[in-house]
Amino acid sequence: MRIRATVAAVSGALALSALAVPAAQAADAAPSFRAEAAKVLAGHTGSTAFRTADADAAADLGVTFSNLKIASAVKVGTTNHVSTTVTYTLTHGANYDVTSDDFDSGPVIYKGSIDSPEVLLGGEAPASCTVTSTTTAKCTGKIDIYPAAGDLINSDAGKWSAGAIALQYSSDDFSLQGGLGSTLLQRYSKLTVNASPEPVKKGKTVTVTGKLSRANWEDNEYHGYATQSVKLQFRKKSSSTYTTLKTIKTSSTGTLKTTTTATVDGYFRYSFAGTSTTPAVSAAGDYVDVQ
Repeated sequence: MRIRATVAAVSGALALSALAVPAAQAADAAPSFRAEAAKVLAGHTGSTAFRTADADAAADLGVTFSNLKIASAVKVGTTNHVSTTVTYTLTHGANYDVTSDDFDSGPVIYKGSIDSPEVLLGGEAPASCTVTSTTTAKCTGKIDIYPAAGDLINSDAGKWSAGAIALQYSSDDFSLQGGLGSTLLQRYSKLTVNASPEPVKKGKTVTVTGKLSRANWEDNEYHGYATQSVKLQFRKKSSSTYTTLKTIKTSSTGTLKTTTTATVDGYFRYSFAGTSTTPAVSAAGDYVDVQ
């Protein structure tokens, strides 16, 4: 489920546009949970999340959520579908049967405020909920992300808040609650290294090149990550530990180039510590034979 909010003059309320299903899933005969949730949310201008004076606003189901757990970070590349598992506790009125076909729930993540979210992402399937009492259930669901279908734009990278939604299909009513946790959506990173010449005489210069790149969610390609601090590290052939030799910055195109002195046989690599928008990554070591 992806919903982006835009301001529009529709009864003075907040209009919602939804990419309910990714293009890759459009051929599915049965609507997915994310499609159903997007339809319900887009069909109402008021709820616990979107309050207006509109008499047609959705009724709050009285469902609440707690104990939500989500990964601290989710790495998303350019094409592959990515999902992350979320668990939470659902509390409901004793008159609801959370196992019925008329009731579903699932986790959401969003940017901005839950009262006026810029974007919402949810799961392709509803959460699986196990009844723990007459008014509570333990639920496990997923957030599904399809970068190739336009689920994300580059400015979406960074911190997202987490919450959950419950739907009653017969009435098109729902409860939506935010502020239950947070995660980072990060643009997947790659890092290369090449040390030369190979072999090299002891005391001579070794030139180490490489490139740091990350996913671009708008053209589904990898582009260089400019002006980022990257460590040049070395590991002796007989050791399992890398030692930092120096720190340099990537160029405007993400490339790296520096020199060092050959001392003993071993492996050179570049290592990037990561940022809130881009995960940490280390290149596989490139072996240099010192003669």
